[in-house]
Amino acid sequence: MPAPRTEPTRIGAGTRWYQQPILWLGVAVFIASMAGCVWIIVAGARSADIPLETSHTVFGVPASAHSSQRADTP
Repeated sequence: MPAPRTEPTRIGAGTRWYQQPILWLGVAVFIASMAGCVWIIVAGARSADIPLETSHTVFGVPASAHSSQRADTP
């Protein structure tokens, strides 16, 4: 008598990676964030960086590294 044939277990239709909706949601969010990054970079490269007239201080702290006068001169 031949041995009974065993059928290989089938993977359910919902367990394939490309049929998981949360995976596609993650892919869509990733692609949208990458497109947003590219858009911000392109928009920044196209716009001019106009210098502003300021008091050269930020919250009362000088914005430059050194002043024009030396500290050891009276």
